[in-house]
Amino acid sequence: MKIIAHLLTSLIMAIWLGAIALISIQNITPISLKFLVFESIQLPMGILLAISVGVGMVFGATIPIFWQLSQPTTGKRWRQDEEEDPLENWQEE
Repeated sequence: MKIIAHLLTSLIMAIWLGAIALISIQNITPISLKFLVFESIQLPMGILLAISVGVGMVFGATIPIFWQLSQPTTGKRWRQDEEEDPLENWQEE
């Protein structure tokens, strides 16, 4: 099962890299991002797309790790005592 997960991850990353390469070749004109009063330096769209995808992959990989650490481990410590099964210990009279 891990092999399929690694294969799918590699396939998705290869498709993203191919899309970034295709878009960056077609759009060489520099652009700048504007947010409220802030403005970034002018970079080609492919480079900005590659940076955005890279940051997204890093956050997407680290958020589940922190999510699992913040979840309490309920039910694993408390184990209910097992009862005897009357069907296992039956005796004929």
